[in-house]
Amino acid sequence: MARMFLNGQAMEGGPFHHHLRGAPLVARTRTAPGYRFFSIRDTCPGLLSDPGVATAVEGEVYDVPDEVLRDHLLPSEPPELEFGIIRLQDGSASFSMVLRRGELEKGVHKEITDFGGWCPYLKSLGREN
Repeated sequence: MARMFLNGQAMEGGPFHHHLRGAPLVARTRTAPGYRFFSIRDTCPGLLSDPGVATAVEGEVYDVPDEVLRDHLLPSEPPELEFGIIRLQDGSASFSMVLRRGELEKGVHKEITDFGGWCPYLKSLGREN
């Protein structure tokens, strides 16, 4: 099992939630402080570690079987993201998708850190997850 923090379209109610193949929700939580958050073409979000900020991002933690992670969830992720490890609000570590190295320098991703999460950002666009 892989403990996976999700903060975008694969969260409960999202269009990619089916990629989890029924993996159980463990917790609704936030990252630890120290993350920035970006919109990738308004289709998915990307986390970026930044120890200089005090912000935390909301999301959900799932216990994902290794084969579900390998065969269903990871292949559905966009090329702008990569598999990484983040720190959660309680201080524990979790796998998560993070903004791929070099993506920020492209200057094409909109920073949405102040929204605190993907769902509040989508609501600002008049959409729901």
